[in-house]
Amino acid sequence: MEVTANIPIGTVATKTVTVTRDMTVAHFHDNMPEVYGTPMMIYLMEVAAADAVEKFLPPGWVTVGTQVNVSHLAATPVGFTVTARAEVLSVDGRLVTFAVEAHDGVEKIGAGKHIRAAIEVGKFETRVKMKGKTS
Repeated sequence: MEVTANIPIGTVATKTVTVTRDMTVAHFHDNMPEVYGTPMMIYLMEVAAADAVEKFLPPGWVTVGTQVNVSHLAATPVGFTVTARAEVLSVDGRLVTFAVEAHDGVEKIGAGKHIRAAIEVGKFETRVKMKGKTS
């Protein structure tokens, strides 16, 4: 039986953060606007997705991001609260596909799809260590 077999389609999780200056583009590039950065929004979406399925995986298993296809639709200033939502759309073997979106309390600021793969942490870490020895 596949490790993802118990993940129900339609499972949803959310993750919320209050935007601080260190989450803005201006934190990394002085000449840029002080608005929530796209990489931070994507990270929040990924965390929501991982949280949605974590409880359905066996001990020692987690999911890792493998694909992100997201549009950043609107700017969000410092002090606003952003909520990311992830919903399981499909499960195919070890791959789980999510619809993801983010809102800042005023409007939808991001939307798209995200795919995560279930991995056994111990085996994964062994492969990564072996890769490090070959470089």
